[in-house]
Amino acid sequence: MKTVLIISGSPRKGGNSDLLCDRFAEGAKDAGNEVEKIFLNDHNINYCQGCGACIHSHKCVQKDDMAKILEKLVRSDVIVMATPVYFYTMNGQMKTLIDRTVPRYEDISGKEFYFIVAAEDGNKGNMNRTIEGFRAFTSCLTNPIEKGIIYGTSAWNVGDIKGSKAMNEAYDMGKSS
Repeated sequence: MKTVLIISGSPRKGGNSDLLCDRFAEGAKDAGNEVEKIFLNDHNINYCQGCGACIHSHKCVQKDDMAKILEKLVRSDVIVMATPVYFYTMNGQMKTLIDRTVPRYEDISGKEFYFIVAAEDGNKGNMNRTIEGFRAFTSCLTNPIEKGIIYGTSAWNVGDIKGSKAMNEAYDMGKSS
C-alpha cells in the first residue's frame, strides 16, 4: 500500500482537471492505496515572499495552510499534480504551491509523480510547456520518478472531460500507482 497525495489546482470543484483527479483517486483506492486529495482553492496559501528565512530554519514565516500541505507532500509516496492549462502553462494556484515548497523541497525525495493537465486545446503537444513546468519543479528534487501524464484535451466547459479517453487513463494510472 502506498500513500497517494493528489493536488488539484483547479479553481472549479468538478472542473475537468478536478474530475480527472477524482478518477485517478478511484483507481488508486481500488488498488488498495491510501488516498488523499487536496483541493487548493479550499486552502489559504500565500505567495512566497522570497525573504530567505526558510533556508536555515526549514520553516516558512507565513502562517497559512502551506505547512500542513508541505508535511503531506513529504510523507506521501505518490504525488499527483493537476492543473487546468491557462495560456499554455499551469495556473497560479499550482505555481504558488510549488514556490512555497522551498522550506522543505529537499525532503520531497524519492517520490513517484503523475501530472494531470486539462485544456480546451485538442493538441497534446501544446501542453508541453505546462509539463515542462512540472518537470522543472521535480528536477530540483532528489530522485523523483515520473510515472505518467494524463492529458485532458478538448475540455473547456465543466464536465467536458466526462466520457473521454483521459478519464479511463486517469483510472488506470491510479490503479497502477
